[in-house]
Amino acid sequence: MHNFRTASERNFVKRLSIFMLTVVSVLSLSLSSLGQTPAASPTAPAIVGVIGEVKNLDTASNQIIVRADSGVLYTVNLSEKTKYKRSAPGAKTLESATPITLAEVGSGDRVWAYGRVSEQQKTVPAQMLVVMSKADLAKKQEQERAEWRRRGVSGIVASLNPSTQEITVSSRSLMGTPQAVIIPVTDKVMMRRYPPDTIPKYSDAKPSKFAEVKVGDQMRALGDKTADGTHLTAEEVVFGTFKIAGGTVTAIDAATNQIKITELQTKKPLTIILKPESVIRRLPEGGGMFGGGGGMGPGGPGAANGAPAGAAAKGQVQGQGQAQQRPQGAGPGGPQGGGPGRGGAGMNMADMLERLPTISINELKVGDTIIMSSLQGSDPTQLTAISLVAGIEPLLTMMAARQQTGGQAGRPQGVDLNGSFGGMFGGVGVP
Repeated sequence: MHNFRTASERNFVKRLSIFMLTVVSVLSLSLSSLGQTPAASPTAPAIVGVIGEVKNLDTASNQIIVRADSGVLYTVNLSEKTKYKRSAPGAKTLESATPITLAEVGSGDRVWAYGRVSEQQKTVPAQMLVVMSKADLAKKQEQERAEWRRRGVSGIVASLNPSTQEITVSSRSLMGTPQAVIIPVTDKVMMRRYPPDTIPKYSDAKPSKFAEVKVGDQMRALGDKTADGTHLTAEEVVFGTFKIAGGTVTAIDAATNQIKITELQTKKPLTIILKPESVIRRLPEGGGMFGGGGGMGPGGPGAANGAPAGAAAKGQVQGQGQAQQRPQGAGPGGPQGGGPGRGGAGMNMADMLERLPTISINELKVGDTIIMSSLQGSDPTQLTAISLVAGIEPLLTMMAARQQTGGQAGRPQGVDLNGSFGGMFGGVGVP
């Protein structure tokens, strides 16, 4: 992207689907304890239940409000016959689930309320409540983020080889050095594509194939790299047709969570829409990100091995002026994957930006120079921000100087934003 369901949450949904297929046999072994009888009539409503996040819990009335993945709120009615199970991230069946009590269910937990759903009343009388705790999810997400940092790559699709089914992904280091990784695509690679006009959530990415990848798409892949870092045997690939835009802020409307900019290259006005999932960051003054006082290189203040410090390390974002749990994990939208020379001058540009501290819309200023990532939408005059970085002019000036020709100083508006910041999904992409 972590709502952004991360990889662990996505896997949880898959596991719950398996639960649904196996629950009849599970129930048949414990009908007496559940006090339920499987429906005999073929016309009876299917027992499917609701999967989502606990928004409110009222133990006095034995009710839980669950926000389903569709965004609809359901009232889950509990009784003395309801069974409670805790499932750990990674579990594939109910066999490893442990019995718990209602007192152990908390707000923010992810649950499957198993029972007949009344779509008219938006209620579910739960026979069973399978719970994945918020704390367990957070722990799993941290593990997944570390895995993507260690074994992932990200960037823009530089070329495609249909005959060999190979994708070349290119990124650029802080010092401007291009880095390319070749990714062979086999039938064992899970490929997913983000739909347009959205904040990318890994769970919303649609199954895809090699033929749908285009040069210029942004991509992240998880797998094993060769010793020289030039090839990656991928397990997962996530991509989308993203746009990197930049410009000068001309107006800020915190009430509607919109800002207006004058676009860097075209000089045309552009409206930027900020959603709760959008991530806003600011480049520190004084060039600290280049290994100076801000310590953006390895071993910076509060960092270990180049990891972010403070709230950023815990995935905290501030969208629309409020801190929120960043639902990322290990791929697009999560920390950038590792590649050759990760850290210091060899660090991937987008990777470096994702380590900046987050801010709110109220901390933006008219006159700020920003860059941002967005999925292409239907309206070219407005973009929905996935990740936005303010105060970026010193970096653009530095990059423009590297692109100068004929002894003439380069200008920020001449910087190739997509080529320089490719892979900057930011915010909520994948685990």
